[in-house]
Amino acid sequence: MSATSYTAGTTGPTRSHALRDSLTMLRRNLKRAQRYPSMTLSIVAMPILMLLLFVYVFGGAIGDGMGLPGGGADGRGEYTNYVTPGIILMAVTAGAISTAVSVCGDMTEGIVNRFRTMAISRGSVLTGHVVGNVVQTLVSLVLVIGVALAVGFRPNAGPVEWAAALGILVLLAFALSWVSAAMGLGAKTVEAASNAPAPLTFLPFLGSAVVTPESMPTGLRWFAEYQPFTPINETLRGLLLGTGIGTSGVQALAWIAGLTLVGFLWARSVFGRAVKR
Repeated sequence: MSATSYTAGTTGPTRSHALRDSLTMLRRNLKRAQRYPSMTLSIVAMPILMLLLFVYVFGGAIGDGMGLPGGGADGRGEYTNYVTPGIILMAVTAGAISTAVSVCGDMTEGIVNRFRTMAISRGSVLTGHVVGNVVQTLVSLVLVIGVALAVGFRPNAGPVEWAAALGILVLLAFALSWVSAAMGLGAKTVEAASNAPAPLTFLPFLGSAVVTPESMPTGLRWFAEYQPFTPINETLRGLLLGTGIGTSGVQALAWIAGLTLVGFLWARSVFGRAVKR
């Protein structure tokens, strides 16, 4: 198989080896994450610090102001249940940053040029980054949920609800990884790549993550009600706390599917132009 099969990457033996090549790239990215854990640790630390901030600093006041049952410490406990799904969602959005950084690193450090001389599937390079980020995000979620349980989060979900919530989170991590990969491909430096997906991290806060949209000014309330992370957050909250999700589940899946499609097509287009230079 010739080296040009990497650039073509669409037919013949290259397609038959795409899965094997993707698994190889996945192992490469996971090993790199083990050798350089600072990025992973910083991404995990941010949602945990935000959780502690909102529970112990703002929890009592916000809980009382939102009219949640109880007051003082009890209000804080009820608010912990309210805000934790939003923090879990934030952990997923924060994890997307590592995809942009690792993809940009490969593009700027010349490793992709080396891959172009090898008979490997072109799509496996990005697939390895995306799936690797999903795996790292799952590890981050375990840590964040563990801390949330330690500070008073008390979900009512059964095994089916937990499985559904995990499915939503995995699909969202997959979607945001493609979007972040496209951002990383378009960045000129690693620093720029780390900043590009940052708005995704805070977008849940402009939804229903920390307060109800009804408490916001009119314009911001409209944005909060119709942005993608609000139905995703409401679905997650409903699954974990045993409340109804209404149409939020359908809306969440539709938004996730749309983000996946846009991110995949965007990343493939940018990567295709880059490797043909």
